Amino acid sequence: MWIRKLLLAALGVAGVAGTVQAEIKVGVMYSATGPGASVGMPQQRLLPAMPTTVGGEPVRYIELDDGSDTTAAAKNAAKLTAEAGVDVIVGPSLTTSSLAVLDVIAESGTPMISMAAGAAIVEPLDAKRQWAFKTPQSDGMMAELIADHMVRSGAKRVAFIGLNDAYGEGWWKVFSKLAEARKLEVVASERYARTDTAVTGQVLKAMAANPDTVFIASFGTPAVLPQSALAERGYRGRVYQTHGIANNDYLRVGGKTVEGTLVPAGPVLVAEQLPADHPARKPGMEFVAKYEALPGAGVRSTFASYLWDAVLILDKAIPVAVKQAKPGSKEFRKALRDAIENVKDVQGANGVYGMSKTDHIGLDNRARVMVQIVDGKWKYLP
Repeated sequence: MWIRKLLLAALGVAGVAGTVQAEIKVGVMYSATGPGASVGMPQQRLLPAMPTTVGGEPVRYIELDDGSDTTAAAKNAAKLTAEAGVDVIVGPSLTTSSLAVLDVIAESGTPMISMAAGAAIVEPLDAKRQWAFKTPQSDGMMAELIADHMVRSGAKRVAFIGLNDAYGEGWWKVFSKLAEARKLEVVASERYARTDTAVTGQVLKAMAANPDTVFIASFGTPAVLPQSALAERGYRGRVYQTHGIANNDYLRVGGKTVEGTLVPAGPVLVAEQLPADHPARKPGMEFVAKYEALPGAGVRSTFASYLWDAVLILDKAIPVAVKQAKPGSKEFRKALRDAIENVKDVQGANGVYGMSKTDHIGLDNRARVMVQIVDGKWKYLP
């Protein structure tokens, strides 16, 4: 599939050689299959609506699915950089896959704008991570919102159930520190694999600790598993999830078992419910209109909006980079990396981006809102 796309790309370039500006090649990596499919499929669906001109320059998207597999992600990144010669990679969809391609982007000198949440993708900003940026809110930013909301809600005893990978461990690292600082007692800490089909043991251990609140650090539809198990065993306390579940596949699979769940999310999830002066309201609603107009796309997806915001960032960075070097060259990739690092005031569906040499996310507290699942829908909590 990817070879066919590259051949078509080459033919397209050959057919217009000498008549247009040099194309900028954007490699898009997502997880449209495997356990992370509910995250990557909306990103795949959005591609037909992406602009073919970005920053005033023609753009060609070369897309690859990593199947939610870290080895495949690394191989795809190598194909995009070494064989397709892309100028920038947008993706992958997942934290683990994004971490797996850091060596490739550093060695090839190719900037990457990840669509995954883990702060470890861009922190600490070492030699590898200087090439990495990301559009989703980091786990630390969202964990702070969760912990503060728990305190205001009267939580005292919290059970943590997370994935046994970089995503889950990243959340445990930041949340455990926040819980200690806020005098929240973590009475249980359990792990499960994203491919597990049952988490009975972990849930029973968590419930035996008598928590009044459970925090599940997972993403997509795999996040439903422990929550369903809790409901089946009669747990009636508060349940928090991460912004990794903020799509309607989670609602569909979870059904009544996820009713009442509290979730920190990007403002695009409830764009029309935001105050009129919120900076993400207008761009969020513009994205929603684009996405929901696509045949078969369904209702909005925060995961697709991460791709949308990445291109908004490129729209600001590309005009700066093309003044310094020609697309397709090592010099252009370096210039584009530098330009991304210096974008300011990019109003996206998830907030306002302003990158710097010490911050490759560039979002502030305007990029997060607390929502609750009420009657099977997302409700904004002011």
